[in-house]
Amino acid sequence: MRIGELAKATGATPRALRHYEQAGLITSSREHNGYRDYDERTAVRVRNIRHLLSVGLTLDDVRCFLPCLDGDMTSARPSPEGLGIARDRLAVLDARIAAQTEARDRLAAALGNLSARE
Repeated sequence: MRIGELAKATGATPRALRHYEQAGLITSSREHNGYRDYDERTAVRVRNIRHLLSVGLTLDDVRCFLPCLDGDMTSARPSPEGLGIARDRLAVLDARIAAQTEARDRLAAALGNLSARE
Protein backbone atom coordinates (compact mmCIF):
# COMPACT_ATOMS: atom_id res chain seq x y z
CA MET A 1 0.00 0.00 0.00
CA ARG A 2 1.38 3.40 -0.91
CA ILE A 3 1.58 6.32 1.49
CA GLY A 4 -1.52 8.04 0.11
CA GLU A 5 -3.57 4.86 0.52
CA LEU A 6 -2.33 4.39 4.07
CA ALA A 7 -3.12 8.01 4.85
CA LYS A 8 -6.65 7.62 3.52
CA ALA A 9 -7.17 4.34 5.42
CA THR A 10 -6.02 5.78 8.75
CA GLY A 11 -6.86 9.47 8.65
CA ALA A 12 -3.19 10.37 9.07
CA THR A 13 -1.45 12.76 6.73
CA PRO A 14 1.41 11.55 4.53
CA ARG A 15 3.64 13.94 6.46
CA ALA A 16 2.64 12.31 9.77
CA LEU A 17 3.31 8.86 8.30
CA ARG A 18 6.79 9.91 7.22
CA HIS A 19 7.33 11.31 10.73
CA TYR A 20 6.20 8.02 12.33
CA GLU A 21 8.57 6.19 10.02
CA GLN A 22 11.47 8.49 10.86
CA ALA A 23 10.71 7.92 14.56
CA GLY A 24 10.94 4.15 14.00
CA LEU A 25 7.28 3.46 14.76
CA ILE A 26 6.40 2.12 11.30
CA THR A 27 8.43 0.73 8.43
CA SER A 28 8.10 0.52 4.68
CA SER A 29 9.90 -1.05 1.82
CA ARG A 30 10.77 0.85 -1.33
CA GLU A 31 9.40 0.08 -4.76
CA HIS A 32 11.74 0.21 -7.76
CA ASN A 33 10.65 3.83 -8.37
CA GLY A 34 11.46 4.82 -4.77
CA TYR A 35 7.87 5.01 -3.56
CA ARG A 36 7.18 3.75 -0.06
CA ASP A 37 5.26 0.50 0.16
CA TYR A 38 3.54 -0.30 3.46
CA ASP A 39 2.24 -3.66 4.60
CA GLU A 40 -1.54 -3.81 5.05
CA ARG A 41 -1.05 -4.42 8.79
CA THR A 42 0.59 -1.02 9.13
CA ALA A 43 -2.87 0.57 9.14
CA VAL A 44 -3.64 -1.04 12.52
CA ARG A 45 -0.34 0.21 13.90
CA VAL A 46 -0.97 3.76 12.64
CA ARG A 47 -4.48 3.80 14.12
CA ASN A 48 -3.01 2.74 17.47
CA ILE A 49 -0.31 5.40 17.26
CA ARG A 50 -2.94 8.03 16.51
CA HIS A 51 -5.08 6.79 19.41
CA LEU A 52 -2.18 7.08 21.86
CA LEU A 53 -1.27 10.53 20.57
CA SER A 54 -4.90 11.66 20.81
CA VAL A 55 -5.02 10.88 24.54
CA GLY A 56 -1.99 13.06 25.20
CA LEU A 57 1.01 10.76 24.89
CA THR A 58 4.10 11.83 22.96
CA LEU A 59 5.93 9.90 20.24
CA ASP A 60 8.58 9.02 22.81
CA ASP A 61 5.83 7.62 25.03
CA VAL A 62 4.34 5.71 22.09
CA ARG A 63 7.72 4.12 21.40
CA CYS A 64 7.37 2.24 24.70
CA PHE A 65 4.23 0.58 23.33
CA LEU A 66 5.94 -0.89 20.24
CA PRO A 67 5.32 -4.53 21.28
CA CYS A 68 1.54 -3.99 21.36
CA LEU A 69 0.95 -1.53 18.51
CA ASP A 70 -0.16 -4.25 16.12
CA GLY A 71 -3.11 -5.44 18.23
CA ASP A 72 -6.40 -3.99 19.41
CA MET A 73 -5.11 -1.51 21.97
CA THR A 74 -8.43 0.18 22.61
CA SER A 75 -9.98 -2.93 24.17
CA ALA A 76 -6.86 -4.68 25.52
CA ARG A 77 -6.02 -4.58 29.20
CA PRO A 78 -3.23 -2.04 29.78
CA SER A 79 0.11 -3.27 31.03
CA PRO A 80 1.59 -1.96 34.29
CA GLU A 81 4.32 -0.26 32.23
CA GLY A 82 1.74 1.37 29.97
CA LEU A 83 -0.23 2.60 32.94
CA GLY A 84 2.94 4.03 34.44
CA ILE A 85 3.75 5.89 31.25
CA ALA A 86 0.20 7.27 31.07
CA ARG A 87 0.27 8.36 34.71
CA ASP A 88 3.63 10.07 34.23
CA ARG A 89 2.33 11.92 31.16
CA LEU A 90 -0.80 12.96 33.08
CA ALA A 91 1.40 14.40 35.83
CA VAL A 92 3.36 16.40 33.25
CA LEU A 93 0.13 17.72 31.71
CA ASP A 94 -1.27 18.62 35.13
CA ALA A 95 1.92 20.55 35.97
CA ARG A 96 1.75 22.44 32.66
CA ILE A 97 -1.91 23.28 33.20
CA ALA A 98 -1.16 24.53 36.73
CA ALA A 99 1.70 26.70 35.45
CA GLN A 100 -0.46 28.14 32.67
CA THR A 101 -3.31 28.80 35.10
CA GLU A 102 -0.95 30.68 37.42
CA ALA A 103 0.37 32.75 34.52
CA ARG A 104 -3.17 33.51 33.40
CA ASP A 105 -4.17 34.56 36.91
CA ARG A 106 -1.15 36.87 37.19
CA LEU A 107 -1.97 38.47 33.84
CA ALA A 108 -5.64 38.89 34.76
CA ALA A 109 -4.62 40.50 38.07
CA ALA A 110 -2.21 42.87 36.29
CA LEU A 111 -4.91 43.87 33.83
CA GLY A 112 -7.35 44.34 36.71
CA ASN A 113 -4.88 46.66 38.45
CA LEU A 114 -4.48 48.71 35.26
CA SER A 115 -8.25 49.00 34.81
CA ALA A 116 -8.64 50.19 38.41
CA ARG A 117 -6.26 53.11 37.73
CA GLU A 118 -8.15 54.34 34.69
